[in-house]
Amino acid sequence: MLLSLVLVAGAVAGGLALHRSGAGTAGQTGVTTVQTTGPTEVDETARAAGVNKVLARRAQAVQQNDPAEFLRDVDATNKKLVARQKMLFANLQQFGFQSLRFDQLREQFDQRLVDKYGPSTYLVGVAMTYQIKGIDAQPVRTMLGYTFTQKTDGSWLLVSDSDMDHLLPRGSHQEAWDLGEVLVKRAPRVLIVVERDQAKLAGALAAKAVSAVRAVSKSWPGGWTGSGVVIALDDKVVRGADYTVPKNAEDALAMATWVYRTLPGEKTAMGERADSYVVINPRNRAKVDARTLAHEFTHVASASYGAFAPRWLVEGAATYIEFLPMDGAKDLAINKYREEVRSLYLAKAKALPADGVFFKNSSSSYPLSWLAVDYLFTKYGGIEVGTLYQELAALGSTQPERNRIMLEHLGLTEKTLFQALKAA
Repeated sequence: MLLSLVLVAGAVAGGLALHRSGAGTAGQTGVTTVQTTGPTEVDETARAAGVNKVLARRAQAVQQNDPAEFLRDVDATNKKLVARQKMLFANLQQFGFQSLRFDQLREQFDQRLVDKYGPSTYLVGVAMTYQIKGIDAQPVRTMLGYTFTQKTDGSWLLVSDSDMDHLLPRGSHQEAWDLGEVLVKRAPRVLIVVERDQAKLAGALAAKAVSAVRAVSKSWPGGWTGSGVVIALDDKVVRGADYTVPKNAEDALAMATWVYRTLPGEKTAMGERADSYVVINPRNRAKVDARTLAHEFTHVASASYGAFAPRWLVEGAATYIEFLPMDGAKDLAINKYREEVRSLYLAKAKALPADGVFFKNSSSSYPLSWLAVDYLFTKYGGIEVGTLYQELAALGSTQPERNRIMLEHLGLTEKTLFQALKAA
């Protein structure tokens, strides 16, 4: 069945949060609409059934490690396409999918492609639904686009995997397995993705990630039983992380990027978020340590809560967990840092960091946010802070809602919390 989908540019796999060494800005979102009128007199039922056979065959081939079957429906005359598909198959094999399927979404029409490939040309969005064994707690979805033509025997042939890329939401067809030959390394509750010849880097990141996973599991309110995916490729655009943006390229160390159980537009406008994968900035790869990953894995632990928590709480909580004692990392002088934040930043501040300027003023936003969350953990305890976070993330889309939720849990609003910080 063809499923209509609203394409939300800047949403799918978009950046959840930045971990920065300096100032920067987060990505923007918007909406893309496309024309979907096309040729008439098409037996859509038969076409859908034929293309579904191809998609099912490809998913089964990955599960059964059958490269010939995976390439069976690929246009053999398109050497570049065949090479990309061979690489894709080899990459997918390394991830170890517990489940995998491809579903047709919405057809698109482009007369230029009809002129190029012929009257049977069929351009369609495709949802890849997968679950990596031992990593994803539930099946999740990403999006790509395929171009098919019909052969003389009535079957369907994949002639392009990139014609629709410019119409897809941000991060689509930019998964780790799409971009080049990769090496996948596993460790307990950890999956690392690097370039094929970067085995040493994979080992180093795995050790840091295991330590970070343990730290978040121990310290996150209520515990965390999830897993950490770390992608460290040379590509500067991976999933929703875009390290070609000047501030991101210069200052960001890593970014937690959304993973969706339903895509934006399927059930909700924003999509239902299941998890996050961490993408490391190739420029700052050497600066990433276990504490950096603990910060990002805190975002992973809270990814399913929702998108509406105030930025000071999102980043403050991640920094709070990052700074706690951790195996394999030197303990930080927290008491000294707390006094430095009060004297250097709180004394000059007039309010908690606002969402819209958080990353613009990141040199002060991060420490002030940490101080606020440190205060909340100390005064109210982790369980109350965790419950507050969940409700704000799910429902705090407006300032009145944020005030209501905070008053209910703490007896404070963001304004009076700041005043309490000043008075403490």
